[in-house]
Formats: sequence, C-alpha cells, structure tokens
Amino acid sequence: MTDRTPIETPSPRMNPLARLPVFLTLSGRRVVVAGGSAAAAWKAELLSAAGAQVDVFAQDPSEELLALLEDPAHVICLHRRRWMETDFAGAAIAVGGLAEDSEASAFAAGARAASVPVNVIDKPAFCDFSFGSIVNRSPLVIGISTDGAAPVFAQAIRAKLEALIPSGFAAWAQAARAWRDKVKSSGMSFAGRRRFWQLFTRFAVTHPNQDPTAADFDRILTQAQSEGAAAEAGCVTLVGAGPGDPELLTLRAVRALQSADVILIDDLVSAEVLDFARREAKKMLVGKTGYGPACKQDEINALMISLARTGKRVVRLKGGDPMIFGRGGEEVIACRKAGIAVEVVPGITAAQGAASRLGISLTHRKHARRVQYVTGHSAKGQLPADLDWKSLADPSVTTAVYMPLRTLGELVSRAAAAGLDPSTPAIAVARATRPDEQIIAATIGELPERLSRDAPSGPVLVLIGRVLAERADIGVADWLGGRRAREG
Repeated sequence: MTDRTPIETPSPRMNPLARLPVFLTLSGRRVVVAGGSAAAAWKAELLSAAGAQVDVFAQDPSEELLALLEDPAHVICLHRRRWMETDFAGAAIAVGGLAEDSEASAFAAGARAASVPVNVIDKPAFCDFSFGSIVNRSPLVIGISTDGAAPVFAQAIRAKLEALIPSGFAAWAQAARAWRDKVKSSGMSFAGRRRFWQLFTRFAVTHPNQDPTAADFDRILTQAQSEGAAAEAGCVTLVGAGPGDPELLTLRAVRALQSADVILIDDLVSAEVLDFARREAKKMLVGKTGYGPACKQDEINALMISLARTGKRVVRLKGGDPMIFGRGGEEVIACRKAGIAVEVVPGITAAQGAASRLGISLTHRKHARRVQYVTGHSAKGQLPADLDWKSLADPSVTTAVYMPLRTLGELVSRAAAAGLDPSTPAIAVARATRPDEQIIAATIGELPERLSRDAPSGPVLVLIGRVLAERADIGVADWLGGRRAREG
C-alpha cells in the first residue's frame, strides 16, 4: 500500500442546460403584449402580477382579456389596434399571442430590432425565452421548464410540488425578506448570521403554517447569538453516504452536505452523492483504496481538526455508515481530544443496501436469529487473526463480510475447519445499489473460486447464511436480467 496526500477535487461541472432559468425583475417596467386571445390574457396577467406595466395591443380582445381589465389589482392598458414597431421602444420584454407564422415572425423581428427579448406563445422558433410552469409562494417562486418538449409533464411536476410545498412558506419567505436587514445590523459575525438562517429555515420547515411573528425573530436571533462562538469555532460532521445510490442518503445527510464549507471524501463514495453537496464547498479526496494508495489516518484527523479550527464546517463523507468499518470512532475521539464539536450522521451500510436490492431479510425467525458484520482484512491487509471462527460457523447466523476479496479463500477454509458447512448459501455483491451493481451467487465453498474467476471491481461485500437460500441458486445473468425486467 502506498501513501498519498489529500487531493482537492473540483466540483462537478454543470451538465448542459436546455434553458437558463432566470428570474427577471419587472416591477415598474413596461412590457408589450400583442394579441387578444385567452393565452395572451394569461400572459398579461402573469406579467402584471410580477409588477410590470403591461401594454396590450389587440384589435379583437377576448372575454378573458376584457375581464382582466376590470380587475384593479392589475396595471394593464389595452390599445385596440395592431402593434407597431415603435411600440417596442423602452420595453423590457415583448410577448406575442399571434396565430399566423408570418405575423409572429414580423413581431419577433421588430422586438429584436429594438433589442427587446421576445416570446411568441406556442411558437418556440420565434422565442428568445420561454415561460415555465410556476409554483407561487412569493417571494418564494419555483419555475419548471421542459424546453417545450413536454408541457403536460411540466404541469404534472408543478402539481406534485404544489402538494409538497405548504402555502405557508410564502409568509416565511416574506419574513426572511423583512428580517434580512435586521440580521445584517445585529452585529453578529458571518458564522453567526449563517447560524440564524439555519435556525430560521429549520423552524420554518417544521412550522410551515404558523405565521411568523416578532417573537419568533427575537427567539431565533437570541439562539443564534448564543451559539455564535460555537459557529465561529467550526465543527466536524461524519456523514454516512450509504452504499452508492444517492437516493439512500438521509435528509440529515443532505442538510449537512448542503451547509458544508469543506468535504473530505472517501474513495468509496459514489460521484452522484456529491450532486447533493453545496457547490461552493471545497472538496478533498482523502480516502483509502483496498491494497492501493491511501491517506494516513493521522493525517486525515489532523486535516479535519485544522480546518475546523479556522471556523470551517467540515463534513467527513464516508461510504456506507461511518461507524461500521469506517474508522469513524477514531475520528470522533480525535475531534473530542482537540475540543472540536463533532457529530455523526449515520448511513445505510453496505449489508443493508445489498439485502434491500436482493429482496432478502438478514434475520429470519426460523433461519437466522442474529446478524454479524466482520471485516475481511486487518490494518495490514491480511485476514484478521482474532475472528470468532465458531461464530462464523454458526448456521443460525447471517454473516456480512466487508472487503474480503483477497482473503475470502482463507476465511472460508478456517471457518470450515470450525464447522461452517461449505454448502451454506452465499452471495457476493459488488458496487451494491449502484447502476452497475454485480451479483455473484454460489455456495460459500464455491464462492472464492467464482470471485477469483469473475474478478469484480469496486467495493465487494459477501453475505453468508441460510436466509440466502432462495437467491443463491440464481445465476448472476438470470438474476440481473430478472431485476431489470422488474424495474423497467
């Protein structure tokens, strides 16, 4: 095993965007709408709701447009004539509800000649920008776009979000806007102000339909001020990233990733998990690979502590659960000795992830009274000398062996000498829960040879026990083919 130093890894690049989502300030600005259809009336209402002064040019206005003009909440002026090129002067944007392509083309050309961004309803060829589906909790506003590919799909997503996001969030977003200047002038440090907004968000999310009051502001501010010193001191959070599937992250893990200043990453963490991390966070690879390059644990501990002492919120991101064969306990002790605040966010460990994908229970009232997790190698990369061989041979136990690729043959041989039945069902799972997951099913006596022959890459876990009997007789090709058929 070769030593390596922590490596800073850049944030993943932004994937291509069909459209750039932009929230445009229109308050007090003039916009042009051409056409009198119901669709044009809806766009005029939308623009007016955003604070724009709307000039509508329509020779034959629809009933919807006429009804909108009667609403005193909207500043809309109707001009009963066709639009002219001079109408674009001073406009922020222009929207056309025009049925004929020739008219739409002329309208778009006129707007662009005046350097005014243009949208022609339902005619993307003439558009500089598009309108998405909107979830309105103003000042919290969510826009959804499919780039015109599937408007109905966008509307369905909007309906889902409408159901998920409480209407009371509008009041809390308004309170945030009203309280921002007060927080800035409170005299708190940057870390203290950030702590205020963390506490504010936590309370708003858990009390969405409670109207925010001055008493809420005072209480949150007092708590943030009392925790200011701790915020300045920095902290370390050990976060379990799970076995690979990013959807298995806990909500608490996501919150930690989104508030981190620095993330120290293990090699076993899948790249997709980092999509949930704060983009501005500094990301450093400090992991270890089996029998490959590895950062020394003492160096990792020292790095965590030094970063936290500068006031950073450090997330130590580990595959699976940080306290199961992740040396999380050593890192917790190091932080406590250094006086650094440390907490642990548990993750789904590889055995649980693999069992869920296999559709098996690790315990069974008839076949397995307990579960045991063992490691397949010691700190020196060899089979641990102090394993309980009698326990490994117990037929009423389900055993999960972590990182056993090079030592499984010796482990099976010594467990068999202690009484392990070589015909006991076993399943090896490589890259559990990831899209390229690999399953190898056999008896435990046959499995070492199968692993040597198939040479799976990535993290490997071996499950042993009678609970696997219903799956152990399924070949890997049949198993994966059946699972893919069920999933899609």
